Amino acid sequence: MHSSVLVLKDSLKRESGAKVHHANIQASKAVADIIRTTLGPRSMLKMLLDASGGIVVTNDGNAILRELDIAHPAAKSMIELSRTQDEEVGDGTTSVIILAGEMLHVAEAFIDKNYHPTVICRAYNKALEDAIAAIDKIAMPIDVQDRGQMLGLVKSCIGTKFTSQFGDLIADLAIDATTTVGVDIGQGLRDVDIKNYIKVEKVPGAQLEESRVLKGVMFNKDVVAPGKMRRKIVNPRIILLDCPLEYKKGENQTNAELLREEDWSLLLKLEEEYIEELCMQILKFKPDLVVTEKGLSDLACHYLSKHGVSAIRRLRKTDNNRIARACGAVIVNRPDELQESDVGTGAGLFEVKKIGDEYFAFIVDCKEPKACTVLLRGASKDLLNEVERNLQDAMSVARNIIKNPKLVPGGGATEMTVSAALKQKSSSIEGIEKWPYEAAAVAFESIPRTLAQNCGVNVIRTMTALQGKHANGENAWIGIDGNTGAIADMKERKIWDAYNVKAQTFKTAIEAACMLLRIDDIVSGIKKKQAPGAGPSKPKIETEGDADGEQILPD
Repeated sequence: MHSSVLVLKDSLKRESGAKVHHANIQASKAVADIIRTTLGPRSMLKMLLDASGGIVVTNDGNAILRELDIAHPAAKSMIELSRTQDEEVGDGTTSVIILAGEMLHVAEAFIDKNYHPTVICRAYNKALEDAIAAIDKIAMPIDVQDRGQMLGLVKSCIGTKFTSQFGDLIADLAIDATTTVGVDIGQGLRDVDIKNYIKVEKVPGAQLEESRVLKGVMFNKDVVAPGKMRRKIVNPRIILLDCPLEYKKGENQTNAELLREEDWSLLLKLEEEYIEELCMQILKFKPDLVVTEKGLSDLACHYLSKHGVSAIRRLRKTDNNRIARACGAVIVNRPDELQESDVGTGAGLFEVKKIGDEYFAFIVDCKEPKACTVLLRGASKDLLNEVERNLQDAMSVARNIIKNPKLVPGGGATEMTVSAALKQKSSSIEGIEKWPYEAAAVAFESIPRTLAQNCGVNVIRTMTALQGKHANGENAWIGIDGNTGAIADMKERKIWDAYNVKAQTFKTAIEAACMLLRIDDIVSGIKKKQAPGAGPSKPKIETEGDADGEQILPD
């Protein structure tokens, strides 16, 4: 079967099994090493140069890996992990990469001893089931209504981020925003749609302390005719439209032949009457503010301003949806279908303010807003971008807790507990799978070990002491305080993690490690670029000996 491997030299490249495993493991470890220093509150920041020449300063695992341009397929799939983690639970993006890298690292020894990857994966999957069972045991329920507990949790989750120096500010913003937007979906569960209904508006200038969550929405628009229309309306009646308030242009090139001069004025008059009728259909509901996603002609602007109605045009669809959720209006597609129930009366104040050199429209003081805007102020664009990234993480954590109100200890305590539980259980596992199972238990220690490294304490002493505390499956809440590197009780220090985040981290990391271990071949179908003018090269037949010596990546 292996007498000769036929490979089209210019389009296919191949590597043999053991080599591929080593290459994949090395690539994954390299990715993990890049962001290893960004775990924990005393972590380093990374400065990234992006493709457009701008700079990003951050210690958010996902934000760093997003900017990396890596050719190796295994490294690419590691980077995907942090993105998955970010989309799914929004936190733990660094932990998941470190854990997956460590899982692969401990597997390397078994690959060298000719263990079959399937055996290693089986052991890992067993370890994953037992790890989830272990965190189920130590999880602690939390009351979502208790703001103090929620604040402590969100704070400990963003304590590892750059904005932790601003204290409760970001945690407060996150909890306010997510509790505003949450909707009941029955059976006592709440759902929070951060992406669609919480808008983060970054306005450079002023101090970060002036950031706040609005009881309503704001957007970067001014009224159409500033001099004629009111810029401040108390308790406005709001109508939202999804249609243009201007005369429809003909499709393509429409020709109209007019024989008499009067016809021309008649044509103009018809256009004016059409717009007037549109405006009258809207005005009979006595609105104070009309917002449309499309255009609004000068004539329509005249009719509306004459009746004391303010108008805003060309608003984004997403902003319009948020206004609808905030003030209880319904977006209408045709003015002649307007009903009284479509008018939004939930807002307490419409106001246009000038911040910096731009005008922003605020629709605030809403009765029961189901959408909100977080207004962030700060010294510079870079600072605001980093605060926004941290705020997204904080809101995701708040959402996870609202969805699944359970806590586990942070500071590496959960991982040490899981590790101790797996080590105890490994003695009862029979057969060849025992050793990889034990190795997986050791791999979990990489998180507290990295925390200790980033604090700058003696890693070996700290880890030995921590292992001693966790030895018999007791002291589940003892972990490392990321600020001082001291071993402490996580309950007292209020260092917590959301159950969802931990469970997702373990699942993603182990499943990804298994997937990468099971790859025994990388076949690249990328054609080499030919020199211009050269004829088609003949495919060269290659024997198996050549295939093994082939390098998968150019040096």
